[in-house]
Amino acid sequence: MEKTEKTLDKFDWSLTLILFLFFLVSCAAIYSAQAAAQYEENFLMKQVFWYVVGAGIIAFSLLFDSEQFKRLSWTFYGFGIFLLLVLIVAPESIAPVRNGAKSWFILKGIGSIQPSEFIKVFLIITLGKIISSHHEYHQEKSLRKDFILLCKLGFATALPLGLIMKQPDLGTALVIISILTGMILVSGISWKIIFPLYGFGATIAGFILYLVIWMPNLLEKSLGVKTYQFNRIYSWIDPQNHGSSSGYHLVKSMQAIGSGMMTGKGFNGREVYIPESHTDFIFSVIGEEYGFVGGAFVISLFFLLIFHLTKTALDTNDPFNTYICAGVISMITFHVFQNIGMTIQVLPITGIPLPFISYGGSSLMGNMFAMGLIYSIRYHHKNYMFSSKPLVGASF
Repeated sequence: MEKTEKTLDKFDWSLTLILFLFFLVSCAAIYSAQAAAQYEENFLMKQVFWYVVGAGIIAFSLLFDSEQFKRLSWTFYGFGIFLLLVLIVAPESIAPVRNGAKSWFILKGIGSIQPSEFIKVFLIITLGKIISSHHEYHQEKSLRKDFILLCKLGFATALPLGLIMKQPDLGTALVIISILTGMILVSGISWKIIFPLYGFGATIAGFILYLVIWMPNLLEKSLGVKTYQFNRIYSWIDPQNHGSSSGYHLVKSMQAIGSGMMTGKGFNGREVYIPESHTDFIFSVIGEEYGFVGGAFVISLFFLLIFHLTKTALDTNDPFNTYICAGVISMITFHVFQNIGMTIQVLPITGIPLPFISYGGSSLMGNMFAMGLIYSIRYHHKNYMFSSKPLVGASF
């Protein structure tokens, strides 16, 4: 009995409550989305099923502690790379091209599986392993050693990033870059290296955006890029003039969210039709039916989640666990900002789902695996004499 009580005390009940609230929001939003569009498939029941599978993934993750995850890091990484390579050479009968991208395996009786959703979490574990091992081996810091660490992180990220761009999947590629960026920030690399690096990256990105908007012909002549490939940028800047083509989803999304006003039209009260709104544009459903109040509630849930992950990172006394938390925070934060931002014209549309709410088995399983890492960190946390405040599963 005493052992059972200790086990329950170590379990992260706060994170469980947050995920349960996400589950309720997801079910309500997906039910409304599929009812309005009159889909033949029952996406709600499928989402419930994937949540159950995700709970199983979390339970399985609790069997491993941080040292075991560290030892398995390159195994995870290699398996993820293997899946991405198989996806490239697989016949279209099992890996069809959808919307110009070859990103999914089709498995009979299961559905579609997107390997890139899992490689994100595998990469987080691997980068955490690289950073922690580097600091264990190099006790004394120097700019040279920091630069070596930066190269290690860059090389480890370049391979999955290149394979994902090969599909092509720009949205997931941006998530991979955000994970790398976040983990570099907490890696201990000197700011003398980080500031010039990020400054150079921001300058290049701004210059490319300038060319896309004002000088697309130059890019077409010099790099062979077709101007129609920039339609998402043009429809983001001026969606009304692209309302019948690439800007259709954005125009409809803003109409839906705007018409929700303060309190929305109520459950299942949608009037604005948005194709595939149960996936990438699920926030538009929430904004229309529950208004500003509903949207603020969802954003607050994500704030609580990020706060909880941040507290976990600060409380743990294992650097590897801290790096894992930083990677998960970077991944979730970018997903939330990009997904919600693209529905209200703050950011271009990239096809990134809203974590834990958008329909999608691969996305949900990948995110639940990431949460499994957090559960494991809290569950297997050990206190040592003179250590910092212990992790408490029942506190935010």
